[in-house]
Amino acid sequence: MGEITPFPRSGLRITPPSQIGFDRRELSRIMDLYGRMVSAGHWRDYAIDLGKEAATFSAFRRASERPEFRIEKRPALRNRQGMWTLIGEGGMVLKRGQELAGVLAPVERKLVRLIED
Repeated sequence: MGEITPFPRSGLRITPPSQIGFDRRELSRIMDLYGRMVSAGHWRDYAIDLGKEAATFSAFRRASERPEFRIEKRPALRNRQGMWTLIGEGGMVLKRGQELAGVLAPVERKLVRLIED
């Protein structure tokens, strides 16, 4: 028979993932907020961008506009200012943090105001 060639190992070094993404729990939390904003009549479209350095969820009032909010996950910033960032329509950072729930709080408050009106 033929020879068995062992699969090459890269040693003890851990290679970073080639693409950053959202896990099921994170995406579920984001999509829950998105669904409530859609039912309130405020958001109509979304986009997800998965890159090498960050994963981004963008929410749009209309598909032809800039996103009203962007939620970014940057694992490289986990030990510094937090891997979660909420960015407003003009590109200004509204909130940073370690936990997704804390970063989504300003959008949750806006949702409460939308429903009360």
